[in-house]
Amino acid sequence: MWPLRAAFRAGLRLSRVSRGLPAARAAPPPPNPVRALAALGPEVPGSDVRRGGGWGGRADGQRAGARDEVLEDADAEEEEEEEALLSRESLLPAGIQRVCLVHPEVKCGPRKPQLTRAEWQVAEAKALVHTLDGWSVVQTMVVPTKTPDSKLVFGRGNSEHLTERIRGSPEITSVFLNVERMTPLTKKELEAAWGVPVFDRFTIVLQIFRCNARSREARLQVALAELPLLRSNLKNDVAHLHRQGRGSRYIMGSGETFVEMQQRLLKEKEVKIRRALERLRRKRCLLRKQRQRREFPVVAVVGYTNCGKTTLIRALTGDAAAQPRDQLFATLDVTAHAGSLPSRMTVLYVDTVGFLSQLPHELIESFTATLEDVAHADLIVHVRDASHPETELQKASVVSALRGLRLPTLLLDSMVEVHNKVDLVPGWLHREATVQDIDVIPEDGTADVTVIMSNAAYGKFRKLFPE
Repeated sequence: MWPLRAAFRAGLRLSRVSRGLPAARAAPPPPNPVRALAALGPEVPGSDVRRGGGWGGRADGQRAGARDEVLEDADAEEEEEEEALLSRESLLPAGIQRVCLVHPEVKCGPRKPQLTRAEWQVAEAKALVHTLDGWSVVQTMVVPTKTPDSKLVFGRGNSEHLTERIRGSPEITSVFLNVERMTPLTKKELEAAWGVPVFDRFTIVLQIFRCNARSREARLQVALAELPLLRSNLKNDVAHLHRQGRGSRYIMGSGETFVEMQQRLLKEKEVKIRRALERLRRKRCLLRKQRQRREFPVVAVVGYTNCGKTTLIRALTGDAAAQPRDQLFATLDVTAHAGSLPSRMTVLYVDTVGFLSQLPHELIESFTATLEDVAHADLIVHVRDASHPETELQKASVVSALRGLRLPTLLLDSMVEVHNKVDLVPGWLHREATVQDIDVIPEDGTADVTVIMSNAAYGKFRKLFPE
């Protein structure tokens, strides 16, 4: 019998109550399965590589060895080419940064955010800053604005007040403006006014992605997402060169200016990155076909960043390779972990990259290939942080991103929602009651749950139980 600890759904009905009895001990989970990924074996399904033995075994082994060497050389060349595509320069200043967090608050009009409040948005922005090593928030300013899309974001009076406070605080080394993207002109004007570097959510999140990317594919996806930022920086460089009268000079008789050459190099880099990602996508498709051939059901675990996806997967599978961290965007690489259902059926749980509200479109586009595993899953499990004050907004962000991936309607409609971190919800029923039995009623979409609780707890939660 499984204890009901971390999930509740609409329509759940608590009907039968036993009062005054001691709480029963939860039943232990079933034993962990042998990892199904190892079941693929040493041979690649569908290939012509065979073990030695029988007639021509030695010749076959020699040909296989030669073929493996050629494949290894090709892989090494591809890896060298992909490494050359990765940027080496940091997007943010190195060392310790004392950040002033400036949040533009839109209080009315069509730009006013729904399902959230300024303090919750500020808390998430602080968490983004603290994810970076050596970065801390020393001041927070919530400033109202009616023109968030204007060149200086704020009105004249608020802009002057911000400039006075930032320039009068020598401990501030940089400013995080909590907007999705700044135009190059806005960034230039604000940095000139405030005298320190200014960054937006796109730059901060991109640097977090770069720090947490481990696999070749994740690092290439980050490099692809960086290209719009590099193009914006190029525009600033172009303006600077034109002021010096050097922007239109030709390079060594090549027939193209410095700016045209830089634009061409960025375009060539984008083509090479997309080509490398396509190679990796084909390899992932091959692995997916192997899993389908062996009839392993796939469960894609999705959710807002830091909602507990990896923790849930580790609890379900016991796989030590799943290493949860209390950090935003700790998971960027898609990983598969084998586990068993109560029916003893082996399934693969796929851990995916987390979502974020106001996540820049370029980042979503870059990681679309990785999220293909969600589209080919047999079931989607949406993990939600039930303790977060913005849990409804987080749900809306995740569902919106999934719909943007054009997933099959049937897959979205059958998505299972799991509420995690209920132990952090103050005064919730699970602290006072122990689940004894669950009787699901499929026709009504409800369930009868039998629990044991004390008389005092029954009086506190009596309104939850039908008479």
